[in-house]
Amino acid sequence: MSAVLDRPAGGSSSGDSPAGDDYFAQRSLRKGAAGWLLLAGLGISFVISGDFSGWNLGLAVGGWGGMLVAFVLMGVMYTCLCLGLAEMSSSLPTAGAGYGFARRALGRLGGYVTGVAILVEYVLAPAAIAVFIGGYVESLGLFGLTSSWPVYLACFALFIGIHLVGVGEALKAMFAITAVALLALLVFGAGAIGAFDPDNLFDIVPDEAAAGSSAFLPFGWAGALGALVFGIWFFLAIEGVPLAAEEANDPAKDMPRAILGAMGVLTFTGLLVLVLVPGIGGAEAMGSSGSPLPDALNAAGSPALATVLNYVGLAGLVASFFSIVYAYSRQLFALSRAGYLPRWMSRTSSRKTPVWALLVPGAIGFVLAAVIDNGDQLINIAVFGAAVSYVLLNLSHIVLRIREPELPRAYRAPGGVVTTGIGLVLSLVAVAATFVVDPLAAGITAGVMVAFVAFYLLWSRHHLVANAPEEEFAMLAGAEAELR
Repeated sequence: MSAVLDRPAGGSSSGDSPAGDDYFAQRSLRKGAAGWLLLAGLGISFVISGDFSGWNLGLAVGGWGGMLVAFVLMGVMYTCLCLGLAEMSSSLPTAGAGYGFARRALGRLGGYVTGVAILVEYVLAPAAIAVFIGGYVESLGLFGLTSSWPVYLACFALFIGIHLVGVGEALKAMFAITAVALLALLVFGAGAIGAFDPDNLFDIVPDEAAAGSSAFLPFGWAGALGALVFGIWFFLAIEGVPLAAEEANDPAKDMPRAILGAMGVLTFTGLLVLVLVPGIGGAEAMGSSGSPLPDALNAAGSPALATVLNYVGLAGLVASFFSIVYAYSRQLFALSRAGYLPRWMSRTSSRKTPVWALLVPGAIGFVLAAVIDNGDQLINIAVFGAAVSYVLLNLSHIVLRIREPELPRAYRAPGGVVTTGIGLVLSLVAVAATFVVDPLAAGITAGVMVAFVAFYLLWSRHHLVANAPEEEFAMLAGAEAELR
């Protein structure tokens, strides 16, 4: 690779010099805004809504046994991915995170495709969560609403507004909301454990026509494969923690602790609901529930606690919505700052918040939520984008370990390329599973990504900013390679 990167053709449309100090002065984030505890809270909040709803639909696809297999396999996949991300984020701490890692390992197009896959995931997920929040509000009879679009609008306007105030304030608000959601899960566990009956886990009648069907796998091995998509919901978006690298106190130390700490908490909470919800409400009934935790408590004869959980469950949905807004803004900020997307979207305010990177995806998310109005379909589209990015992120770690063994690493993933090799194989299986569960959603997402690649070939590659952090990392790697 040449040590010299392309300069943007024709300069910036806004009149600033892409290579000059003014360009980056208008595109800088607030340094030192978050320590490892806030970052761990960010990782938990990305995912916590998955414990409250969505995952349980996998019971109708694979039965409880299929969901347990999916939870274990996807838990292993995410653990391998997080170990690789912890290492790469300690070496390459930029707001581009996954895109930045892949940019160094796989080149410009590989980095761009990874960033786009992550961006699709993060733009679609808040839209889906907004739909779930609207459903909660309607089911609780709040505000006398008969249509959910005002709830969608309120969610995007309120939470984007908080992010515009500043990252420190936003992360602290997110941390408080996440703490409430975690407390709700612990309260659920305490109230549910006394009514647990293991027979309820296996109350789905096996489909004798399915290969490998049994009481444990009522829909056979095909059902277990389909359940993988829903197993992803227990961990979806935790890979977004490194997006805060440029705003962390000490990225080399904070990132590994935050990612792995969040993964530990989420594994515990995921296993808690996976065992107790169908264990007291029955796998068959919970497989179609829109609010599984309250419904399980109602089945256990605890209506008062179920009502409390119904209200507090909103905190889990709000926490994930709030934090994924943060994630999409940082991914879009990094891609546009480097010129892969229009540069004006990376401008930051006087409070060092990426204004347009918050507003543009938010507007798209609101429109998608209002028009599609189907949370399950929106999440399935997001899952496909996520699974594609996991393939590329695991591959990036492997390539960097092999090609750049001397790259300074404040943290090294245990097992090295074996660990992320396992993650890579499981990621490929997850991509295949998305086509089994929802081929339409997978096809739509693939088409969107093809359109983004066409945009890169026709426009982006002629407008890249050579001294954007992610490009400079790659340039230094190329220069060092030429000297060897």
